[in-house]
Amino acid sequence: MRKAILGIAWISMVLGLTCQINPEKAADAVDICAEYITTWKDYYPSRAFSRGFFSSVFKYEDYRPERILAWIEFNRNTQGELTARLSRELPLDNRINARLLQTQIRKELMRWEIEEPHKNSLAFYTGPISQAVFRLWHSDILTQAEKIEIVQKRLGAVRDLCAAAIQMLENGSPESTQRSLKGLERAQRYYAERLPKQVSPLLPLDSRESFNNECRETSQSIQGLGTFVKEQLLPNLTLSDSAIMGRERYAQQLEIYTDSDLTPEKLEEIALQEIQEVRGLMAQASREYLLEAYPGQDPPPEFEVLVKKALGAMEEHRPLKELEYLKVLRSYAKEAEDFVREKEIATIPTHQTLSIELAPESSGPMARIGYVRPAPPFHPNPWTTWYLANIPDSFPDQEREDFWRSFNYHFKKFIVIHELFPGHYIQSKILRENPHAVRILFPYGLYSEGWATLCERVALDAGWDGGNKLTILAQLRKRLENANRAYTSVQSHCNGWDEAQVLDFSVSTSLLAPQFAKSLWGRLMSSPMQITSYFLGNLKFDAIYEAERKRLGEDFRIKDFMDTILRAGPIPLDMFPQALEESLR
Repeated sequence: MRKAILGIAWISMVLGLTCQINPEKAADAVDICAEYITTWKDYYPSRAFSRGFFSSVFKYEDYRPERILAWIEFNRNTQGELTARLSRELPLDNRINARLLQTQIRKELMRWEIEEPHKNSLAFYTGPISQAVFRLWHSDILTQAEKIEIVQKRLGAVRDLCAAAIQMLENGSPESTQRSLKGLERAQRYYAERLPKQVSPLLPLDSRESFNNECRETSQSIQGLGTFVKEQLLPNLTLSDSAIMGRERYAQQLEIYTDSDLTPEKLEEIALQEIQEVRGLMAQASREYLLEAYPGQDPPPEFEVLVKKALGAMEEHRPLKELEYLKVLRSYAKEAEDFVREKEIATIPTHQTLSIELAPESSGPMARIGYVRPAPPFHPNPWTTWYLANIPDSFPDQEREDFWRSFNYHFKKFIVIHELFPGHYIQSKILRENPHAVRILFPYGLYSEGWATLCERVALDAGWDGGNKLTILAQLRKRLENANRAYTSVQSHCNGWDEAQVLDFSVSTSLLAPQFAKSLWGRLMSSPMQITSYFLGNLKFDAIYEAERKRLGEDFRIKDFMDTILRAGPIPLDMFPQALEESLR
């Protein structure tokens, strides 16, 4: 039987992974989270390396059946221990960390017991096979001697991955499998042709032939996997190519992601309420702007005409050229840093480790969205780069106009708060110093975007951009977009909406700017949970903010509030009220 597993090997592996949570020692364990992280790094060495654990580079993914079963068993045992510990009285920090680890374990069990990518996805193997050596060889943190040593070890790891894939793969989706087959063909040529040319000349003469033979064996193993897929897997594939999750799976993922009993139906309901409320706020803001801009003229009574006129004025204040845009955004960043300090909104470190650059075309679709790339959390170099959403000056005029209207200066004026001060950049900078590694590696999903969106409101409340009505309108439009993301996530995955329906609702009802409308469907399919975090995270943080102001009254200090959130890090949001109370006490 192809799936049979040697009992002795399996028992040995389970003992190896679970020795740290021996039942006799479990009750006295000081930090189960630290024990879990040690085992996690061993099971996911590439992920660990990408987060700054450099010693993990000397290992590589091992997805033999016994390893997977041992990892599942380890997660089950740790889950049981956490449940037992949470039934007792624990300090707040311990309870927070235990909940975060519980959520991480639920994600792992969902992945390995229900989704089973090792059985249902050739891409699960193609990625590690293709990248095992390529990324390593182009790393800028390893010496040439280290690269050669690790490459030689990884050739065996690649052959083991090919063998594991042949042993475990049972199914897949046709389009994904065909794409992965092409990736295997490229990898096969790389190991057979390019890698020997890169490495052999650097080896001692008496080692070259052996290395070249290993490269050929590795290429043949990849070819063997490809043959297996073509002959035995492709004719029998039954999984859908659609990224639509369906209501049941979406509900499971939503429950785990939010660590709550939130249902798709409730999310749809509250997101639609937010859409309707924010449309009203946008009408009010548009009317106020037009009365100010055109004194003596009555604003149009119709919603569409009223808001369109104000949005049109907002979009007129936009970049024309890439370099102009870059210069202005760098000035906004400095202005935001000074503003947050002056208004005592949050503690800003004295020395910044930040660059602001235009997103390169090589970043693909992300070049039109923009992104913040912080340093890996455990990497000694703390540098962060904000890559601005960009479109080259050489693109067609109409495409550039649509883009710059979407990324107008009023929009960017508050986004600099969201992305940098005191948003994502400061958040990640402070998080690096958090003493709880579990919060760094397994953060609560709603925290990051919820925090950055809260920062927008706090800064505008404090007078950012001088209370400019068009900047306030731009932020309301973003708030509407956040609710629309959550609403259409449910509609597309649970209620059968196709791309055309999503686009029509998003533009006509939620007033999405052209560039954001273009990218929405792809994000709904690739990140259906994360895309809800802007709305859900902000909803919860807003409630915490209002409750804390009411609780403390005249004693409320925004800097204390914001600093406590930053210091606590990405914890479950429903635990912040107690964290705030303990911090102030």
